[in-house]
Amino acid sequence: MTFQNILVPVDGSETSLAAVPEAVEIAKKFNAHVTVVQVMTLDPYIANEYMVHGQSNQLIERARNYILDNLATAKAKFKEQGVDVEVKLLEGENIAKAIAKATEELKTDLVIISSHGRSGFKKLLIGSVAQSLLTTVNVPVLVVKHA
Repeated sequence: MTFQNILVPVDGSETSLAAVPEAVEIAKKFNAHVTVVQVMTLDPYIANEYMVHGQSNQLIERARNYILDNLATAKAKFKEQGVDVEVKLLEGENIAKAIAKATEELKTDLVIISSHGRSGFKKLLIGSVAQSLLTTVNVPVLVVKHA
């Protein structure tokens, strides 16, 4: 199996950046293109005007700037390892669905994501994007567990 388009979702945490070394290794091995994404979740009650009419507000712009900073940090981590990446800010009401849509649009053939390693009650309350992706996307998902 060969991988040409790798998608690496991040969330701004150090844990999410644990996927970088694995993605670097695989990208170098297969000379693959890497896209790093983060999803700006849009609550329909707070972001209705933005979602319907494209009318932004201070909260949305603050979130957008925060995510763009996170993506720049992730991009720098890859660049330190000699891998150029593309970054994309995604938008959606559901993180896993937004990532799944991006995998199709970008013709991704591998997703590499870090997991916080939550289990039990915490996982029930918080949910797991990695777990959701396993059942949502139609490509292999490499989950890098970070304790």
